[in-house]
Amino acid sequence: MKYTRSLPRFGAFIAHSRFAKRSLSARQLHTGPRIAKPVSAMKPATETGGGTSSIQENLPQGSSQQNHGRFREFDLQNKVFAVTGGGRGLGLALAEALVEAGGKGMLDNLRQYVWLELKLIQPLAVYCLDRLPEPDDEFTTAQKRASPEFGGSLHYQRIDVRDVKNVNDTMAGIAAESNRLDGLIAAAGVNHIGAAIDHTPADIDDVMSINYTGVFTAATAAAKQMLHWKCRGSIVLVSSMSGLIANKGMVSPVYNSSKAAVLQLGRSLAMEWGRIDEEGRGGIRVNCLCPGHIVTPMVKQTLRECPDAKELWQAENMLGRLSKPEEFRGAALFLLSEASSFMTGGSLVIDGGHTAW
Repeated sequence: MKYTRSLPRFGAFIAHSRFAKRSLSARQLHTGPRIAKPVSAMKPATETGGGTSSIQENLPQGSSQQNHGRFREFDLQNKVFAVTGGGRGLGLALAEALVEAGGKGMLDNLRQYVWLELKLIQPLAVYCLDRLPEPDDEFTTAQKRASPEFGGSLHYQRIDVRDVKNVNDTMAGIAAESNRLDGLIAAAGVNHIGAAIDHTPADIDDVMSINYTGVFTAATAAAKQMLHWKCRGSIVLVSSMSGLIANKGMVSPVYNSSKAAVLQLGRSLAMEWGRIDEEGRGGIRVNCLCPGHIVTPMVKQTLRECPDAKELWQAENMLGRLSKPEEFRGAALFLLSEASSFMTGGSLVIDGGHTAW
């Protein structure tokens, strides 16, 4: 068979593995990696969400999986994700978190290591999609850090979320690589500072075409692939607390409106894609992430235009500071993993208490 010729090179690997005490019979290797089946061949999700048994079931006492299987609902191994706006800033920070959560370090037994090395299963892959002609230095650094340390892979592809055909073709290509697309983070966005009476139709279109229409385009393109491959996917739309309030110190009526529109879009898509049909398609969850003020390249530009805003923003939240992109890693992992299997149509507000006064 294809993979038996490659087995001898794993002798040293197996002997020195931390799993060496476990036996690995020929039958175990040849039984076949069930998780390598095309997603379309999988059974529909059960009522408990995402598999043939509930992720909330406790592991058996004395199980060898007690250590490696803990918090397995957060495990993203072998999955495929796309992140628009993933070239830098918040999108890149979230993409890197997904790679870390799904790399080889999460594999819980030797057999899966062998399957991975023999390419019988695919490692986690995260595709960062952005309109930058070339990846930012921040991305290049993250990519170098991801592969050797985490075992997953971080890729860059240039897209423009305003180009519907480009987005659809890109999502289809990503899904075709592994016959699946498990999740999307739609994080591409722009801002426009200025009084409402000074906005031109072109200014409005520039913001809405990316912040709303671009999010809609990315979400629907991803959902087409999830439905085609019968993946129980999860889609995260990056909105903002600006969709809930008018920010003091930042006059940006169209930006705020675009983020409010994304919140309603998330609820509408969650309603449309949540049920599983007779052909096994559906079960897609859609939620929104609503960050507070984050120190990203876009915010730095805003602060250059409104230099007094930083002090005001810090005073307006309960922690008295601005956030960093890395502080939203856990939220992304929660929303894209089985840990949030019963959450859809929701909004996760992480704003340092800004909207809680």
